[in-house]
Amino acid sequence: GGAWKLLSGLGSGQTQVDDPQADDVAYWCHPLDVHFATKGLQGWPKLHLQVWHQDGLGRSQVLGYGFCHLPATPGCHALACVTWRPRGTWRERLSQRLVGGGPQLRAPEATTVAGATDRFRLRTEAAGTVHLQLGVLLRHFGRYGVEC
Repeated sequence: GGAWKLLSGLGSGQTQVDDPQADDVAYWCHPLDVHFATKGLQGWPKLHLQVWHQDGLGRSQVLGYGFCHLPATPGCHALACVTWRPRGTWRERLSQRLVGGGPQLRAPEATTVAGATDRFRLRTEAAGTVHLQLGVLLRHFGRYGVEC
């Protein structure tokens, strides 16, 4: 939201690539260290995820989009972020199997802002779950009457 200001850390970026050998689980062990300041509580920060896949030929395609609200209480939190992807027509799905690629969103961040209610117009399918462990610190909220 407009009341939030990024003090330090990166607001976005690519983190890592994992090549699961033993099972279909990719382990994402990349710390995020982001510091915000705010003048109001509206527009609480969200974590927006894009999960990509790279095949044996080096082709990349999006496997899923997801977002989750960051917890509003301090401490350690375990979150499950459900992901989804555009389904596409049967021709697009066949083409995706043969040559890679597939439908992608032009503006993925639009799914997390006020226009997210328009997602009902998309044909989507479930794409898995990203499990997160987050540590949240809140500072000086009690000074302004916000109970944590």
